[in-house]
Amino acid sequence: MLKFIYGVSVISGTIIGIGLFALPYIAMKAGFFVVLGYFFILFPVAVIVHYFFAELALNTPDFKRLPGFVKIYLGKKTEKFSQIVIIFALSGTLLAYIILGGEFLYQLFSPVFSGSSFFYTTLYFLIGSLVIFFGIKAIAKVEFFGLILFFLILLFVFIKGFPYWEIENLLVKTGGAKDFFLPYGVILFSLWGAVIIPEVEETLGEEKEKLRKIVPVAVLIPALVSIIFILIIFGITGSFTSESALAGLRSIFGNGAVSATLFLGVLTTFTSFIVLGLTLKKVLWYDMGLPKNLSWAIACFSPYFLYIIGLKNFIAVIGAVGAIMWAMEAILINLMYRKFSIQSPEKIRYPKLKSLVFPIIVFFLLGIFFEIYYFFNQA
Repeated sequence: MLKFIYGVSVISGTIIGIGLFALPYIAMKAGFFVVLGYFFILFPVAVIVHYFFAELALNTPDFKRLPGFVKIYLGKKTEKFSQIVIIFALSGTLLAYIILGGEFLYQLFSPVFSGSSFFYTTLYFLIGSLVIFFGIKAIAKVEFFGLILFFLILLFVFIKGFPYWEIENLLVKTGGAKDFFLPYGVILFSLWGAVIIPEVEETLGEEKEKLRKIVPVAVLIPALVSIIFILIIFGITGSFTSESALAGLRSIFGNGAVSATLFLGVLTTFTSFIVLGLTLKKVLWYDMGLPKNLSWAIACFSPYFLYIIGLKNFIAVIGAVGAIMWAMEAILINLMYRKFSIQSPEKIRYPKLKSLVFPIIVFFLLGIFFEIYYFFNQA
């Protein structure tokens, strides 16, 4: 039971990250019920794809990440493509964590110690990089207790903000028809944690079969938390909702209470930054055969370099990563699952799910097309 809980907490704790903080702002732009509709569509799709990858992980040798799986099931040429996909996806995700995690750290400590946003972002990056370099064996426990603390602080925000919560705020909509597609990439990003599944499968040891039951629960928790987070923050701040969600609370709560919520932001982004940084390091190390220290340097410094050259709009970053890069990962997972189901049909637990492979691939291809169209339409 303990491994089940830790397995759920690692996947859920990784998913509950930076995407969460963009959701109230997205709800303000596109409309709360539009965002809710996206969740109802994307949640089951995310569960199915995560389940597919769990099946692959259970039937593939350990110490492989996405490119290693692709090489086995789809061949060397596709493996090269998957390496590009996973490196860009994880680098973009880590960039988003650096942007917002550094901003939370800045808002938390600059009133006391002063210093620029760049300084605190660099500090956040350096501390995270050191943890990734030395590794952390107790990551499951860190995610578990981090998740517990997250829920406690979220409860505090709800209790503190309840007198200010108004249902009318959920009806606020500041964007136009052009923002209807805006939630897609951000919500997909906020539901995605497939990349961490092989890591969890390895940590389960002799209880690996529990992974099939862990996955649906581990995706359901972030979905529910996301909707609750939107209800709380958007219901309190309404048209004053900020892009990072928490800054908009300052005018209502005051500095003291906001400091607690900013600590929540730092905690949530930092634990996921570590887990995903370790994952990218292992992709480069295990699957691509690069030296361990070089893998660490590329994993950590690539996103920081992107920040240095000016990529600092975290909503644009997570929207693109979710709708394009994680969608490409989903397509690769579906193709691998189809190949596996043909090669080893006796190992498939739910054969009827195979019929969903091509509809899901088409779904994600359309999502990539519309995300690119939306991006150029906004430019």
